[in-house]
Amino acid sequence: MKTHRLFPRRLVSLASLVATTSLLAGLAATPGCVDADVEDGENDSFASDGKSDGITEGSREAMAVLALVNGPTLTATELKNDAGVTTRVATNIMKKRNGADALAGTADDDAFDTLLELDKVPYVGPAAFNALLTYAKAKGLFSDGGKVEVVFSPQPAGATHTAKIAGLIRNAQKNIDIAMYSYSDAEVGAALADAVRRGVKVRFLFETAGTDKSIDPTVRAGSKSGKLETAGVDVRYVNKILHHKFLLIDGPRDEEARAKTGILVTGSANWSFGGAQTYDENTLFITGSNRTNLAYQAEFNKLWEHSRDFVLAMPLPYETSMLRIDNARIPAEEGVEPLFTSPNYTPGGTDGATWKVDTTSTVMADQWVSAIARAQRSIHIASGHLRMRSVAEALIAKRAASPNVEIKVYLDQQEYISSSGHAAQVAKVEQCLANATTDAAKRECKANEFLFSRMVNDANIDVRIKSYAYRWDNSYAVQMHNKYMIIDGNELYSGSYNLSMNSEQGTFENCMHLSGAANAGVIAKFESNFAKLWDTGRGEGVLATVRNQIATAPSIPLVFTPVALTLKEFADLRTLIHDNCSVVDSAEYRTKASAHRFCPRS
Repeated sequence: MKTHRLFPRRLVSLASLVATTSLLAGLAATPGCVDADVEDGENDSFASDGKSDGITEGSREAMAVLALVNGPTLTATELKNDAGVTTRVATNIMKKRNGADALAGTADDDAFDTLLELDKVPYVGPAAFNALLTYAKAKGLFSDGGKVEVVFSPQPAGATHTAKIAGLIRNAQKNIDIAMYSYSDAEVGAALADAVRRGVKVRFLFETAGTDKSIDPTVRAGSKSGKLETAGVDVRYVNKILHHKFLLIDGPRDEEARAKTGILVTGSANWSFGGAQTYDENTLFITGSNRTNLAYQAEFNKLWEHSRDFVLAMPLPYETSMLRIDNARIPAEEGVEPLFTSPNYTPGGTDGATWKVDTTSTVMADQWVSAIARAQRSIHIASGHLRMRSVAEALIAKRAASPNVEIKVYLDQQEYISSSGHAAQVAKVEQCLANATTDAAKRECKANEFLFSRMVNDANIDVRIKSYAYRWDNSYAVQMHNKYMIIDGNELYSGSYNLSMNSEQGTFENCMHLSGAANAGVIAKFESNFAKLWDTGRGEGVLATVRNQIATAPSIPLVFTPVALTLKEFADLRTLIHDNCSVVDSAEYRTKASAHRFCPRS
């Protein structure tokens, strides 16, 4: 007796699938009842439609099976022999995936984008899905996920992200790979030097090295890059801006198995006093995420292999990773999607280290735009900048289409622009477009650094800025330096990525997309952080205190305690300062802002 149909035509839960495994094992153990080949009824179903019970889109199980059936080298013979499904099931799956020419890797391929597509394949139901899942696990495509923690800055000394990073470095056993925009923390530096002495291999992609290389050779060893090299850390740089802030500890540099135990650190914060104890920042610590570690290792490897060396008198050996990582090697993982701007670039040049940009590609912004479009309840953005046209326009379109969705945007003071300033930048873009004669020129017009805070605000979207001075200056700026977005309270996008075209097409950036039950805890922490930032200084009456000082004090403060203000509140505050201090907009005050933190009353 040969039995194929083991379930009625209905949606089944994961618990039912587990029971199926036991049932199949029992039937297989009964001679003459069933062979080892598995299939279901022609129209049996296993996928959830959002109402009925079944396997959920985006779950670890779903992503593992989709990774299996979309594998570029998979064949019907492999599915039959190794996954244990019938010839009919294997043939039907490959027929759909390979397209009319029945060949993988050709133009008519039609990969399975969703579980529902796989569920529609005849004779693929819960039993076949379970067989595919078992085989996907055997191939290492299923991940239990990693542990995710977050440190929000500012923190007191000892509780900072840099202190935690230094501790992790001290415990490293095999290798450390770092891609960092700005680094100056002495404790981290000491930990790196100690790691080298213990035999840990340390590689450092450092944005500052591109500048340090030009320092006079006689004093180059005293630069930040030179001190690292002297300690035995191999330092290199790329010919685009490296804005990453990530670290891999004992990751899959040379051994794939280490992806399941390695530690990734990434976020908005540089390794500096400001990033640790002054600015609003976030840093994620992710342990044991197979997908994340492999994806970030692949990103590091790509940049390292097309980088340039920072050289002292005695160059350190140039070591590349022994493990070659392509997309097929990076497994699915529920609720985890690493994102990078590097797909916008291709390496080239005679030295292989000259990165060229595709000016039509905006891979990171496209992800943010898609997330905004699918929001059902809320969109909360905390970003140092808002200069990416497609994201700003997506927010405006969402407000128009879904007026009940709560949209809140919290920005750094750098993003404030007056009504007249906004009108001037709009006119500049319009003139540019009028003069443009090619599509490329038109794209360039729209890609210019444009401050979208007022345009978004005028579209009836709640916008607040972290306000702390009459005039922004880096010497005293207490920056809102986060770069994150929360969708519906259950999706998080966070990393180094600024919302600007420069970040998209002039800079190497990363962003983690976290979702699902496994990441609900850390996402809730981001929601709590956003609520705190949104009301910065408001409960303490900072605005009233500052306005009173401006109206009554003999010396008017131009730098003050940070407070979250609407654009109108900040404009009114600036007007009040100007009315009481006529010299505040003089050339002296504009060009030497750091020297003028107070203003004499007019």
